[in-house]
Amino acid sequence: MVTQRQLPADRYGSRAKPPAPRWLRWAGLALFVALGLVVAVIGYQNLGTQPIETEGVDRQVIDDGSVRISFSVRRDDPAKPADCIVRARSADGDESGRREVYIAPGGTSVTVTTVLHTSKRAVSGEVFGCSYQVPAYLVAP
Repeated sequence: MVTQRQLPADRYGSRAKPPAPRWLRWAGLALFVALGLVVAVIGYQNLGTQPIETEGVDRQVIDDGSVRISFSVRRDDPAKPADCIVRARSADGDESGRREVYIAPGGTSVTVTTVLHTSKRAVSGEVFGCSYQVPAYLVAP
């Protein structure tokens, strides 16, 4: 008959640990769920649907120092003005020009055309991003 060998408790510690109180396990679970909800909300705000969506329509290089960029803007709230940043890139990948464009309140979907002055010959033009936070210097007095 095999018996369990007793280890010296002062050398190895005791084997049996009392279980954690039931309220502590529930509190840990509630904390885990709350942290999961916080991560989900932050993820949705950063990666969810955007209030302003843009799509490049056309890009035309006018000369070595300017490019014409056309893009469409779709907003979830057409009553608000918007601010879009457009930029141009040169053949070596450098940003050769940048401009903020004011989008006036109006239709849900509008097409905007702007001329962007560049420091090098542009090979591409794109919309960097749009926001409803329009700086005061873009709004006409």
